[in-house]
Amino acid sequence: MASHPSAQTDRFVHDRLPPPEQWPELRYDLPELQALPAQLNLVQVLFERAFAAGHAERPLFRNDERTLSYAQAHLEVNRLSHVLVDMGLEPGNRVLLRGGNSIAMALAWLAVVQSGLIAVATMPLLRATELKAIIDKSRPSAALCDVKLQDELKAALALSQDTATLPLRVFNTGDAAVALPDSLEALARHASDQATSCPTSADDIALLAFTSGTTGNPKAAAHSHRDVIAACETWPRHVLRAAPDDIVMGSPPLAFTFGLGGLLVFPMWAGASVYFPAIPYTPEAMVKLIGQVGATICYTAPTFYRQMAPFAKQHGIGRLRISVSAGEGLPDATRQLWKDASGLEMLDGIGATEMFHIFISAAPENVKRGAIGKVVPGYEAKIVDEKGTELPRGHVGRLAVKGPTGCRYLNDARQANYVQGGWNYPGDAFLEDEDGYFVYQARTDDMIITAGYNVAGPEVEAALLQHPAVAECGVVGRPDDERGMVILAYVVLKPGQAADAAQVKALQDHVKHTLAPYKYPREVRFVGTLPRTETGKLQRFALRRMASEPAA
Repeated sequence: MASHPSAQTDRFVHDRLPPPEQWPELRYDLPELQALPAQLNLVQVLFERAFAAGHAERPLFRNDERTLSYAQAHLEVNRLSHVLVDMGLEPGNRVLLRGGNSIAMALAWLAVVQSGLIAVATMPLLRATELKAIIDKSRPSAALCDVKLQDELKAALALSQDTATLPLRVFNTGDAAVALPDSLEALARHASDQATSCPTSADDIALLAFTSGTTGNPKAAAHSHRDVIAACETWPRHVLRAAPDDIVMGSPPLAFTFGLGGLLVFPMWAGASVYFPAIPYTPEAMVKLIGQVGATICYTAPTFYRQMAPFAKQHGIGRLRISVSAGEGLPDATRQLWKDASGLEMLDGIGATEMFHIFISAAPENVKRGAIGKVVPGYEAKIVDEKGTELPRGHVGRLAVKGPTGCRYLNDARQANYVQGGWNYPGDAFLEDEDGYFVYQARTDDMIITAGYNVAGPEVEAALLQHPAVAECGVVGRPDDERGMVILAYVVLKPGQAADAAQVKALQDHVKHTLAPYKYPREVRFVGTLPRTETGKLQRFALRRMASEPAA
């Protein structure tokens, strides 16, 4: 496709993308993808598309206290863009974003990208050591943080002399904005509501999406303005098919590409609106709010739908018409439980942070039990053996995908593992049946997917090894009907340490305070030794086999 000069004068990310020979083959076969211009700013495109369709006065963002129309949100984004420019930021600078799902977080993200800056959104539950790893990798020029979450971020910034003085602005301050003159809201109050979007090239980077590998070392997937708009033209257009009257809600964080697409970008593309709750969802609260808010589309993980099912049966689901499941494998038992409780067929899908969003899915009317779905228009997928040779249908192998989005890690040797021969390898084992439906089998790496969260076993091991009672440990996932998998730690204690319930709780609490709380081992089994190779490497396959057996 034609290129356009980059507007990003800070070349930090561009200079650290993989060499072209390690890029995936990007395919733009759909007519709507071929029409994308060489110069585009995705936030400008989203707003201009809404205005052209007559949606200026339609609601975009909702919470219990206020509703912002598309026109009002655009003015707020313009004001925030002026604040960012006044901070001395220039196109291509990275801006760390830390916040839960809220109108303020959404507006901040849009302002960053509209300004030609690169959004680096982080999960709200991350601890200081985890945030520092992201900061060290992305080298942000500023940080924007929900006022309630600033302590861990300040602790992370203080861990390095390079970031101790990084400009930090808090947001979501509410009535406290008057007492916080340097908050985003206070500064934006005095800024102009007229602004021009940065004239970014379609190939300029809009965001760095962080994921964890099997070692726990963060990987940053770079996505351009074109990538995100191209993603809008695939799964949302051909499978989701949201409409302007839709009200969207859900649990995935905006820092997770599942949440960023589902709860911000894709609703804007459709001219729909998004409801953000005042407090984190519980299964019962989500079901009740679906009815109270009049939500029509819901995004969450299978585990949450399973927990929501009895409340859906009790309270009903109001106007809900689409329930999107992703983030982990959807067991058929969960699909049927939700269908029985709600009357809705789940819209399942598999995506990847590296691909931005969903590339295999099926609309409710095209569901086949036991399968995720078919390849989304705009993408190609195949099942291959270890050498990359395509397998006949019905055989289990590695999933390989290509399309208009693909993996480009920031300065990471693991690029060569994810992209091979132009194909993306998300790390999943699948089979494709005779009807072209893809059936999920398992992860092909050591990631543990528990209740929709990806957790790296070695990262939990590293945290446990910091505890004075632990001599050795190994962490794997154990299959679980409720959470998909639970984190199981095999621990060898130091001499004189008690292998009792109090010790289990002490180790669990230690992990909760070291890492994001969802990463703690729900089960701890004390053992005398761990299975290792002759060279001393931990045999995780042996631990996984042990995990499938009842605890002694």
